[in-house]
Amino acid sequence: MCRSIKTLRPPVLPEEATEDDIRAAALQYVRKISGFRAPAAHNREVFERAVDAVAEATAELLAGLEVRGQAARTSIPPAPRDARAS
Repeated sequence: MCRSIKTLRPPVLPEEATEDDIRAAALQYVRKISGFRAPAAHNREVFERAVDAVAEATAELLAGLEVRGQAARTSIPPAPRDARAS
């Protein structure tokens, strides 16, 4: 586990995770998996797409989680399956 990725759900994070929090965690994850802190020019596009995909999946996960009886968040609706496939 990458130590610099923090838990983004309550009660660990007192308020809702921001887009910046989610993107930072996604970036750290992609850096860890790829082994690159910053991609070379020829890998930049695929690296950024991966960060975007991980950030979207993270936002969807956080929006749908129920924590100790709290209702699921509905502020970030999951993308339709058709949109994710493209």
